[in-house]
Amino acid sequence: MRLRACHCCGLVHQVPLMQPGEEAVCCRCQSVVDADDRSGAQSAARCLAAALGALVLYFPAILLPILKIDKLGHHHEASLLGGTFDLLWHGSWFVGLVVLIFSILIPLLKILALMELSWISLTGRAHRAWTYRVVEWAGRWSMMDVLLLALMVTLVKLGDLVEFSLGPAVWAFVMCVIMSLIASTMFDPHAIWED
Repeated sequence: MRLRACHCCGLVHQVPLMQPGEEAVCCRCQSVVDADDRSGAQSAARCLAAALGALVLYFPAILLPILKIDKLGHHHEASLLGGTFDLLWHGSWFVGLVVLIFSILIPLLKILALMELSWISLTGRAHRAWTYRVVEWAGRWSMMDVLLLALMVTLVKLGDLVEFSLGPAVWAFVMCVIMSLIASTMFDPHAIWED
């Protein structure tokens, strides 16, 4: 018998070892508490696939032009990384460092930590628990999705004053955010403590 907490309502259940295809259901809210023994490996494989997808999309998202601006005949293209360095170069240290740390470095840290968590059998439990805490912390401070919303609001608010067009990095950026969120939800934290 193993103890499992329901992800939905928090009720703790004693779950026996199950046969392939079986799943344990919460007696309070009817959500799935656990599936057969291979679920940890399947969860890790899905998490790894989504994290690899996010990593592949991360570099085009920060390096390709994300925004093309035409203002009074002047044309300018900006990538996320290039725009951050422009902020730093022109003296906007606070804003530049905030964007660099929270929208570029921490999301990369989260993706790499999710990839490491996916290789469960390679590290010890204490290291996996520490890495999971890093993922949880990075998820709270990662602001790629907030930056995406700010970009969309800017396009709507300044649409009449300046002509904006989206660059190729927008689609990579959107998909990177989605894949990162999928990787976070696919990881089963119970797998940390299973042998």
